[in-house]
Amino acid sequence: MSLADCNLPGVGGPGEKPQGVPLAASRRPLHRIGTVRQLQGVSRRSIARRLSVDIATVREQENESNDLLLSTLYRWQQLLEVPVAELLVDTSDSLALPVMKRARMVRIMKTALSILEQTNQVPIRRMAQTLIDQLVEMMPELGGVSAWHAVGQRRRLDEYGRAAERRLSPDVFMDLMD
Repeated sequence: MSLADCNLPGVGGPGEKPQGVPLAASRRPLHRIGTVRQLQGVSRRSIARRLSVDIATVREQENESNDLLLSTLYRWQQLLEVPVAELLVDTSDSLALPVMKRARMVRIMKTALSILEQTNQVPIRRMAQTLIDQLVEMMPELGGVSAWHAVGQRRRLDEYGRAAERRLSPDVFMDLMD
């Protein structure tokens, strides 16, 4: 008998989505993915896009009292580029400071990588590369961090793009029908 045969919620039956499972008896925190996401400066929209889920699912998974599947937790770990231990709650609350320090180091690394990618000036490239090398020397796991995304300012959930403001003439619809 497998776990899927036990009819447990969140244990991957054929039609079941791997989402958070709320704990009925205890509402104690189980993970810190929402907090770590915020510390890393990653938006819910970006996470939803990269997990191929909607923002409501991301919110649900971020609920610290939802029991997540290990596979879901590991996907979050890869997206946030943190050790999985930093996503789990420790009863001694000793993770807050290390998570915050690591998040700051990741942001510095992302900035240094962005400078290296965007500049054509040799002295600035040399300084950025030296900074990157020093950061990796201090914290080797920063070697796998990527630069900040070079797209424009992100819209809030309640904002629409310029395409939503445009008016289309009835001729456009008639052309589509042909």
